[in-house]
Amino acid sequence: MTKRRSPWLLAVTALVYIFLYAPIIVLIVFAFNSSRTNVVFEGVVNQGDCGPFYWFCQLGRNRELVAAARNTLVVAATSTVASTVIGTMAALALQRYKFPGKAYSEISLYIPIVIPEIVMGVGLLVLYSALFGFINTTFGLNGDNRLSLGLGTVILSHIAFSVPFVALVVRARLQGFDKAVEEAAMDLYANEWTTFWRVTLPIIFPGVMSGALLAFTLSLDDFITTFFTTGPGGTTLPIYVYGLLRRVTTPELNALATIWIVIVFVVLMLSQLAGRRSEAH
Repeated sequence: MTKRRSPWLLAVTALVYIFLYAPIIVLIVFAFNSSRTNVVFEGVVNQGDCGPFYWFCQLGRNRELVAAARNTLVVAATSTVASTVIGTMAALALQRYKFPGKAYSEISLYIPIVIPEIVMGVGLLVLYSALFGFINTTFGLNGDNRLSLGLGTVILSHIAFSVPFVALVVRARLQGFDKAVEEAAMDLYANEWTTFWRVTLPIIFPGVMSGALLAFTLSLDDFITTFFTTGPGGTTLPIYVYGLLRRVTTPELNALATIWIVIVFVVLMLSQLAGRRSEAH
């Protein structure tokens, strides 16, 4: 009976994969389209010294796009490192210690995940406006010295919504953690810091890496929170692409998406290799 059903299961699985990845494949193919309308594929472009990579070369000449991509990577990298450290510390504290307000702390982790992102974006905008207005007025900051929205506020916002994801993933990894391993290390005269670096962190590293990868991915494609908290000089790639969609799009947008897919794929592969090496160790 199982053998008779297996072809159907394989067919359904194939259809699911086609549904998921066909748009990505079409997007990559259209990155080499000779048409400027980006609607109908008219053939492979072959212009100038770049040949079929003409639209990729155009990306390098677009200073606004390069600046937006740089801002996105800076925000993603900074927020990932900060949220991973904070989230891991929070997971260890919630899993191992009892303290006043622990139940509230556990519940509060789910709030940024459950509430609509637009609510969090508006809330952060109101918070920054009130806080910066108070500081500027109190200390008499004017002109370039005034605190305002920008790349810094975007980074802080991304850290705020990434920490709960990291904490929950790392805490799930800690559920099956055997404390006897740490006790054995301390019996061999290792202090708490050495025990954490040599014993605890290698064991929970796959969870930490998974949380960091999730935070990095969320930061890369975030639009709503970034839209409400960005300012001059803080335009990220999703904000820039949204501006492009208001006009007639060219295959340059497909080339950009192709490069972004390659970057994400490389990050995924590196994280998988790091996780496997950690588990093997």
